[in-house]
Amino acid sequence: MPAAAVAVQTTVTELPDSRVRLDVHVPPEELERSIERKAGQLGRQLKLPGFRKGKVPAPLVIQRLGREAVLEEAVRDALGAWYADAIEKTGIVPVGDPQIDLGDLPPQGETLAFSIEIGVLPKADLGAYRGLEVARREPSVHDAQIDEEIDAMRERLARLETTERSAAAGDFVVIDYLGSIDGEPFAGGEGRDQLIELGAGNLIPGFEDGLLGAGASETRTVALSFPDDYPNEELAGRPASFAITVKEVKLKQLPEIDDDLAIDAGFDSVQELREDIRARLLELDEGRIEGEFREAALDAAVAGAQVPLTPELVRARAQEMWERMLHSLSHRGISREAYMQISGREEQETLAEMAPDAELALRREAVLSAIVAAEGIEPSEEELLEALAPSAEREGIAPEKLLDKVRSAGRLDEVREDLAVRKAVELIAVNATPIPVEQAKAREQLWTPEKEALGEKAAVAAVAGSERAGDTAAPGRLWTPDR
Repeated sequence: MPAAAVAVQTTVTELPDSRVRLDVHVPPEELERSIERKAGQLGRQLKLPGFRKGKVPAPLVIQRLGREAVLEEAVRDALGAWYADAIEKTGIVPVGDPQIDLGDLPPQGETLAFSIEIGVLPKADLGAYRGLEVARREPSVHDAQIDEEIDAMRERLARLETTERSAAAGDFVVIDYLGSIDGEPFAGGEGRDQLIELGAGNLIPGFEDGLLGAGASETRTVALSFPDDYPNEELAGRPASFAITVKEVKLKQLPEIDDDLAIDAGFDSVQELREDIRARLLELDEGRIEGEFREAALDAAVAGAQVPLTPELVRARAQEMWERMLHSLSHRGISREAYMQISGREEQETLAEMAPDAELALRREAVLSAIVAAEGIEPSEEELLEALAPSAEREGIAPEKLLDKVRSAGRLDEVREDLAVRKAVELIAVNATPIPVEQAKAREQLWTPEKEALGEKAAVAAVAGSERAGDTAAPGRLWTPDR
């Protein structure tokens, strides 16, 4: 069963520099429910004579621990939910971490009051966002790209054939090896019938080089040192010796580019194969162009708008981006410290590098939010179902069922807002007029009073799509505030 909806009363006071103060009041009945819930949780951990563990009644827990102590724990637990409810009720878009002033906890029967001060997404003063002229390049595929695809295909179809000659870079060898340190074998230092590509750099430095020029049945001793950053700390930085027996030398044979290769790939001729590759690459490029065009159209609308940003808001958004990136990296086993060591930068340097992207993200969000309001964009039930259809198919349920789950989880407004933003991007792109890249670049060279006023941002945005080919989101994806 979903938890009962939190009921807090909130008033908003606008502050300078795109900040607001929320004065939040939690009614006594909601406060008492929170105390009861917390007392129930504490009762599952409390041991009292005459009661089984986990069965101590909530009133007795409150009596034993004291109402103030339980209230303090309850408020700490519920504060996040009350904050989220206050944000949702006011409809603001918070930026950065909130400053919460909790004040004194109230006696029984009285309202809990606290305040929240936080940065918010500023309101954009829109310029033109319909009928923008935006550069759009033509799709193209070069012969070199087709050659790369065919080379990759040949690599996948390559065969290894035993050769009598000595091993060279790019060859494969089958070896047995035994490693030792100070004359003693070490754990994990032995292998048999191992297939190794020389020159691939897959092994510790010096191992592959030590086998260059070796022939079948040849035995070699390779002396090297483990890298200082080797994952096994017991071996890191230590010198070792490997006794290696080369059992076979294998030469990688790539298939010829002929009709046999085409037939293996399902075509009648090399020409037919090349044309198929060209068609697929063109389709991919058209998808990229569509993404570039939408992004450039959006940025042209952003360049024509006025968005009052402060350095504090930009820093706060950069911090949010940094924390999201660290969260994502943690799922891949990369800690904050490890990333900073790999990147060779301090956290403040990384945040400074993120600042331009943070500013652009804020400007985009503010403009799209203003367009949603100006156009009265509100997704219908049918549009919500259509948007949820791919996710519903992956889960193996009907879109209506997924919509019910979203609604029950309290995420319906979030989905509506995301879809409304996507529709705003669509509106800008559909109403934009594509112009050749050369024409857009020529306009960029011309001086106009508007460019003077806007610092030429609009002109730069208009050609942004053509200058960032292949550097945007996947084909068909629209920018959203979560991006």
